[in-house]
Amino acid sequence: METRRITVLSAGLGVPSSSRLLADQLAASAERQLRSAGYEVRIDVVELRDLAVDIANNFVTGYAAPRLAEVIAGVENSDGIIAVSPVFSASYSGLFKSFIDVLDPKSLDGKAVLLGATGGTDRHQMVLDHAMRPLFSYLRTRMTATGVFAGPQDWGTDDGGSPLSVRVDRAAGELVQLLSGPQPGHKSPVLESLPFEQLLAGISAGH
Repeated sequence: METRRITVLSAGLGVPSSSRLLADQLAASAERQLRSAGYEVRIDVVELRDLAVDIANNFVTGYAAPRLAEVIAGVENSDGIIAVSPVFSASYSGLFKSFIDVLDPKSLDGKAVLLGATGGTDRHQMVLDHAMRPLFSYLRTRMTATGVFAGPQDWGTDDGGSPLSVRVDRAAGELVQLLSGPQPGHKSPVLESLPFEQLLAGISAGH
């Protein structure tokens, strides 16, 4: 059974944060749908606030501390990314962008990405199309058609049929479609080519 690895990036600053809550819902739905599709799933959740100092030091020194280096490697080795940022000044947070900046831009080429954002008013939901999509388009990722924005009115309902849960399941389903089948950067197993003499010897031995 094939395994799909998803790295979840949450740029929330509070504990708990609405960004982490949204990220967890997206990850849970994607995992559920991937397992239904016959895949094993590995989910790695990264709270970027825990890496804030290491990210800042990386800009100054050019060196990634061990924990940051581990997270960077995890992102590079993942099949898909769920990226959620709170909205600040009509864009993603500085912490979110700073982490993206320490990545090798080529490392995200072709990766499946689901975008999410949280904010205090629905007026911020355009951040998905006007800020986050251009960034990940520049990085040559494959994004789901649906991004998910969650505002204050989206929290506090747990009936499983809220407008937020419907959007979450739709976006996660699109991520599953992107993660199904052969993935960019995955090498197919190389078939060993045996010398003709060895093949002939094997045939002779069978008779």
